[in-house]
Amino acid sequence: MAGREIRERLRGRLFRVVTLILFAVVAAAVVIPTIHTGTTTHQNVGVVAGPPALDAELQKLATAVGLRVELVREPDLSAARASLSTGDLDMVVDGGGSILVQNPISDTDTSTGARYVRAVATALGAQQAFAQAGLTPEQAAAVAEVKPWPVESVHPGKTARTTEEATALLGVILTFIVLTQYLTWTLMGVMEEKASRVVEVLLATVRPGQLLAGKVAGIGAVALVQAVALVAFALVLAKVVGSTLVHGAAPIVVAATLVWLVLGYAFYSWVYAAAGSMAERQDQVQSLALPLSAPLIFGYIVSLIGVSSGSASLLVKVLAYLPPTAPFAMPTLVGFGEATWWQFLLSVVVSMVCTVLVARMAARVYRTAVLRTGRRVRLRELVPTLAK
Repeated sequence: MAGREIRERLRGRLFRVVTLILFAVVAAAVVIPTIHTGTTTHQNVGVVAGPPALDAELQKLATAVGLRVELVREPDLSAARASLSTGDLDMVVDGGGSILVQNPISDTDTSTGARYVRAVATALGAQQAFAQAGLTPEQAAAVAEVKPWPVESVHPGKTARTTEEATALLGVILTFIVLTQYLTWTLMGVMEEKASRVVEVLLATVRPGQLLAGKVAGIGAVALVQAVALVAFALVLAKVVGSTLVHGAAPIVVAATLVWLVLGYAFYSWVYAAAGSMAERQDQVQSLALPLSAPLIFGYIVSLIGVSSGSASLLVKVLAYLPPTAPFAMPTLVGFGEATWWQFLLSVVVSMVCTVLVARMAARVYRTAVLRTGRRVRLRELVPTLAK
């Protein structure tokens, strides 16, 4: 049954379209930041009428911003302008007191090249001011090395997001996208089989529990393969284009996210499959999907706010032990370093036990409702079945 479900999903047009869209989104997320911020590591800098000390200063400033520069001596400013226009030079420093670049640099440009231009302009401007003030080289050096006064705040400020927290943020978003996509497929798949009466043929050869388990396992396998393919694609593309978007991800947080992605699907898939057996039309599915997704959306929003704020609230810590919300809350706690190994294991055990109970109840609902046609099966009609 799982193999049948896998073949149907892989052959489906919807799966191919969604996969292409996801690959395109991943490619855009990896490539666009590289194009926008720039990954410049080398520049050709023209120098006009500058003393030897200027070359040393330009190299020193380049090292400070992490840029490798090659200095090119130009005979005059006109020749330097021509080389700059043709792209042979990225920047020109005129010893007479000016700096030329190819395009204007905005205040929001944080690329390496922009930071280098600002550093050169500031340093050379300060040196010119020192000379005009008549300071000796020793006095100028003392002024240049001055340190600003320390600034203290009464209230503690927000610290920069760590690698673990950034990884947890991406993990929460990825888990939500994957779960919502494949749980909807599970719901729709069961409904379509019931509406087309295919389920009646299948139940002639297999038991309802086997059919339901095969569908859940098959869709879960497709989800796992697609997720692995997307991650591999992102890593390879980032390596090719030199992007740092996926570089430095915290392994422990990545592992925790993958564990809870599997556990979250295992818990919710049975619920969605049972709900699909209660409907046989598209409008009925839509009325069931909203209440089913409510705890999932709630856990996602609370965890997203927590990981974005830089601290895990008490609510996030509580939700980390509840199976409907743990797939989002527990990786968040791992990202903050606030979950010990036994707390993580406790949450996993609780989720697995609840998943077994939910699976047994879902199998009863599926066995009772999947062969009832003509109208939507009401939940109150299934109460006697669940009470057994």
